[in-house]
Amino acid sequence: MSSEPAIAVSDLSVEYPARGPSASCVALRGVSFRLEQGQVLGVLGETGSGKSTLAQVLAGRVLPPRASEPGPRISGGEASVLGHRLRKAKKRDLAEVTFHVGYLPQEAAATLEPSLSVQDNVALPIFERDEHYPRRAAGERAATMLDTVHLPLSVLNKYPYELSSGQRQRVALARALVLGPSILVADEPTAGIDATVRDAVIDLLSQLREHKDFTAVVVSHDLAVLRRATDVSLVLQAGRPVGYGPIEDVLADPAHPFVAGLARALKPPQRRTERRPQRAAARPRPKENG
Repeated sequence: MSSEPAIAVSDLSVEYPARGPSASCVALRGVSFRLEQGQVLGVLGETGSGKSTLAQVLAGRVLPPRASEPGPRISGGEASVLGHRLRKAKKRDLAEVTFHVGYLPQEAAATLEPSLSVQDNVALPIFERDEHYPRRAAGERAATMLDTVHLPLSVLNKYPYELSSGQRQRVALARALVLGPSILVADEPTAGIDATVRDAVIDLLSQLREHKDFTAVVVSHDLAVLRRATDVSLVLQAGRPVGYGPIEDVLADPAHPFVAGLARALKPPQRRTERRPQRAAARPRPKENG
């Protein structure tokens, strides 16, 4: 394992500047962690806690290369991804990050291009980088990625609307992995998926985790994902870190009231054992005198 971490975040604060009538908004405050290569970090928190902003920043997807452009700003601390510092990052640095970090956004299945086949959807990031890339080689790469996410090759020529929600989610995951990224950032990978295929996606993430070089940041409210597909978890509330460590340890010994409430909410309900009223013993019938 390399001595340099895959991701290093130190006292990170991220702010959305004021624009027009909208006031400025601080999305993240004082977030710190270190993710080694080959580890998977889970991120959980309530709606508006900043977890999706963190995912987008680490994936290099939202930071504008120019101060005049809209988008969030790193207002404090630093975040480094594969050695590239994101604060005041230049366009060239962000291009490096987006190449080496695969990104699965929220509701990823809905981001597939409806007019493109599954093969072309998966291969799209290749042609965005090199429009002259050989189509045959791109098709072979797309087929390999479908096999990786456990989809049959028969779907290559189908269109997104012909697939189930779970299949579309796996196509989106194949697209995120097609460039062979060093890090995967997945935002709510099981949200909006039918319960029947949710376990298949979780199994896929846990299988990817078994590869020693697989490094990922997985945003999820799904306890099964955090238990089976992550090494450590970061809990955010109102943009601040309030818990960090293996998910079972964080929930078993919460050091913050929000985490304590989360632990109670995620605790499986205990079965109520109701005592049935016993029937009164039947009285013996008196013998009839005959």
